[in-house]
Amino acid sequence: MDGETLRLTERVPQAPTPSVLIPGSPDVEVVALYRDHRLHLVRLAVLLVGDQETAEDIVQDVFARLHGKWRPGVTTLAYVRTCVLNAARSVLRRRAVALRRTERVTDLVDSAETAALVGESRREVLVALGRLPRRQREALVLRYYLDLPESEIAEIMRVRRSTVRSTTARALARLLRELGDGQDESGEDV
Repeated sequence: MDGETLRLTERVPQAPTPSVLIPGSPDVEVVALYRDHRLHLVRLAVLLVGDQETAEDIVQDVFARLHGKWRPGVTTLAYVRTCVLNAARSVLRRRAVALRRTERVTDLVDSAETAALVGESRREVLVALGRLPRRQREALVLRYYLDLPESEIAEIMRVRRSTVRSTTARALARLLRELGDGQDESGEDV
């Protein structure tokens, strides 16, 4: 190479490799949050929408949307949970509109693998949970599945703490009615 060509190649800046993550960058935080909490967020979405494929899509979409808008220190796990909850609500709204338009009601059918893996009692609970009104289902899932305190549930659902308490109590009562109280006719535990 002659001297002029060498000087030109030295001046061309090298673009950073896209697969390299810079420590402390928002990309590293997104990847770490996704890696550490994806499974729990998918489970949350499954309990809200009723099927795993849609739940996985919801979580993936939430992280894809957050990727470019990530603000370190501001975007927290609670915020991501709220995003998943809102996305699940949107999916349920779209399903309801589709059902109204077609005027036919069909039950979601689990795949053979899912049916084999899920026990009968767990399936009964999930079906009963799916019959609860949306807000009651959300309150129960956030409280008893994620074990969140009332204050955080209130923040995620954007309601008061007293509303969380009353909604949770009503949901539990309705769930117990639907599942039976676990006693036989004589009042003894079965």
